[in-house]
Amino acid sequence: MTAVSIRTVHDVVGLDAVSAYFGEVWRTPRTAPPYPAEVLHSLVHSGGAVHAAHEGDRLTGAAVAVFGAPAVKEAYSLVAAAEPGRGQLVKEAQRAWALGLGARTMRWTFDPLVARNARFNLVKLGATATEYLVDFYGPMTDGVNSGDESDRLTVTWELAAPRRSYDDGGRSDLSYDGGDRSDLSDGSGDREAAPATHRAPDGATLARRDLADRRIWCRVPDDVVKLRAADPVLALRWRRAVREVFTEAFGQGFRATGMSRDGWYTLTREDTE
Repeated sequence: MTAVSIRTVHDVVGLDAVSAYFGEVWRTPRTAPPYPAEVLHSLVHSGGAVHAAHEGDRLTGAAVAVFGAPAVKEAYSLVAAAEPGRGQLVKEAQRAWALGLGARTMRWTFDPLVARNARFNLVKLGATATEYLVDFYGPMTDGVNSGDESDRLTVTWELAAPRRSYDDGGRSDLSYDGGDRSDLSDGSGDREAAPATHRAPDGATLARRDLADRRIWCRVPDDVVKLRAADPVLALRWRRAVREVFTEAFGQGFRATGMSRDGWYTLTREDTE
């Protein structure tokens, strides 16, 4: 098996390859990648970083990050994508780079309906979703998001927090866009005992809330990318149903802190995490 190497990319040829890779992930025309090479070059020149995972000559993951305001001591990950099993390597490279330059936290956004990314961010990396953004980008025309509204969750990753061990058998990893809060934190037993509060577009329960008002659970579709391609109207109904749960919960001080293997978010209040 070829070893994976993580490289910080500076040269035009390497940046062009990263740009093309992002275009393949987001299914855009070769002439219109989501992050053109010249944009990546400018970000690197201004102090940002492009990290890429290679297995031999094959690029298997990449991420782009920049710094926020100096007083905040925060980095911002603009985009990241990787093949299964490579996402954590890319994010850890970003983490080491940011810590080395004085950052203490890193933020980025992801689609709240993509359960595998939620599990990667909230469980595998141990980040927390701290903000719900409605239609953040406006209409998107790439091959993954077209026809939907672009709601996003902002996650905050505490870079200096102790690293936890994690083993998910390669099933949960970064794809389109972080040891372990174990499956016990998913609270599946408590979840099933909690009263239902919302109904999903498929007719089953969408959300539950415990009687102590400390936790909310919200379900997302099994694979929203496939659903969006097959039935965009139904996918949009899921978007708006989940949005209702999250915007209400976040307005009451809840944050998303977990994602179960069967597609349920756990939301907790900041004073009870």
